[in-house]
Amino acid sequence: MFSLPKTVAAAAFSAAVLAAPLAHAAPVETPKPKLVVVISIDQFSASLFEQYRADFHGGLGRMARQGTVYPSGFQSHGMTETCPGHSTLLTGKYPNKTGIVANDFYDLATGKKTYCLADPSVVLANDPSGGGRLASPKLLMADAYGDWLKAVSPKSRVYAVSGKDRGAINMAGHKADGVFWLETRFGMTTWVSPGEDAKAKLAPVAAFNAKLTADQKKHPFTWTYGDKRCAALEDDYVTGGRSWRAALPRPAPKDEATATDDLSVSPYTDRVTLDAAQALRDEFKLGDGEATDVLTISLSATDFIGHRFGTKGPEMCDHLLRLDDRLGVFLDSLDKVKGQVLVVLAADHGGSDFPERLAQQGYDAGRVPPAQWLKDLNATLRGQLALAYDPLVQAGGIESLYVVGPDGKTPTVGDHARITTAALAVLAKRPEVYAAYDSNTLFTMAPPPKGTPPDEISVAERMRRSAYPGRVGDILVAFQPYQTPASAGATYVASHGSPWNYDRRVPILFWWKGGPARERVLPIETVDIAPTIAAVTGVPVPADVDGRCLPLGAGPGC
Repeated sequence: MFSLPKTVAAAAFSAAVLAAPLAHAAPVETPKPKLVVVISIDQFSASLFEQYRADFHGGLGRMARQGTVYPSGFQSHGMTETCPGHSTLLTGKYPNKTGIVANDFYDLATGKKTYCLADPSVVLANDPSGGGRLASPKLLMADAYGDWLKAVSPKSRVYAVSGKDRGAINMAGHKADGVFWLETRFGMTTWVSPGEDAKAKLAPVAAFNAKLTADQKKHPFTWTYGDKRCAALEDDYVTGGRSWRAALPRPAPKDEATATDDLSVSPYTDRVTLDAAQALRDEFKLGDGEATDVLTISLSATDFIGHRFGTKGPEMCDHLLRLDDRLGVFLDSLDKVKGQVLVVLAADHGGSDFPERLAQQGYDAGRVPPAQWLKDLNATLRGQLALAYDPLVQAGGIESLYVVGPDGKTPTVGDHARITTAALAVLAKRPEVYAAYDSNTLFTMAPPPKGTPPDEISVAERMRRSAYPGRVGDILVAFQPYQTPASAGATYVASHGSPWNYDRRVPILFWWKGGPARERVLPIETVDIAPTIAAVTGVPVPADVDGRCLPLGAGPGC
């Protein structure tokens, strides 16, 4: 966006090319880290990385200029949401093995919507009465890198922080020493299992939470421009019948609940998350001992901001430049670590801008209103099949449809087949639908030949990698590109979740101090991250992982 003039950029590029042979004259040593830091930026698409790359001069800039950069990493599954995306990052497995197919799924046995990490047996540490969303790793059907590490190195410590529970839990795995996520007006919280003490579970972040509360009271965060150049992107829009202006600062909140929500949907969330990560590193001296330690960080603000304001306005611009600066401070703090530090950065999914702005730019973009769309589909099926009830339901989105009986639960085998066949025939004729798939067919579909690049696999294969029996819908729907299956609201204008590359393609970066600056342009997958980390830390990899090791040394092998 604020890139250098072409002549200066060309000169810089030429200098980099000429310098490359000298920089690579010495053999590239494989890192041997004592601290592995894995960062996920939620909804950080490759297009956002490319758009602002020249303007990153802090942490993102350092990693992009001094690290091993894969600008075309891919989430290889089709239902590109936060929970499944995070589940791939450190398990090395697609969602059809992690069991995390979407942010929510429909439980046909109970007839209820279920959160991807739901665990009704736990409580939140900040609310032992049972309020809030109750989550734990119980529904994650795969071990993460931290679990692999602890199996061979019991003294290793694993900590995770995030703005969302699903960002922290999925990356931490099952045996982490501490897993924390942000409750905006409280601080970092976690889950408490039966028999555990809430105070003890929060002890690692108790001092941090107290300081956070005091600091926010003394110096409340107000989101104004950190970089005034972003104001050039201000404009007026109409979405969902609402007229609004993309600009900072945002209008003053009307009540305390809105104020809390506005605070979370701002750069504040990522600043606090990185502050918490830094505090945990310093408190437990991660990376200072003989064993390798792990710190995972999921930064959620990009996703919050992308949903509310879109990805191409002044809000995202200011946020990303602020994040770049704050990430630089965090990387500087790692200079205190006694052992070598390996930092990995990726994303759980990408995302596109809101369709109204895309349409102004000439794209064939539009919306598919979910409630009305499903109502119309059910009405058609009721008429065709002479049903007295709606046979299709959804849990987290109309991309995943569940066939139900009159009681909203598992239908008879005959009804399931009859309804599925009729629904697929109707969907095949809908112009907004690219394709619809019977999940039972996907379960038995042969995978593509080994070595097929992730950007070349079929849409059906992408959806197969999202299909976990008992959790995914009976019918999976891929909508046409740039057709957003979401209505516009006051706090939600843009979305993601499609099988298209704008939602799948993300940057993947590996950086360690003194490491080489390398650009590797061919596509890789997020499931490659965990095997790669395992190789440089001497950790055995489960035989059934989907990813492969990427050489961080001289190559070509690991």
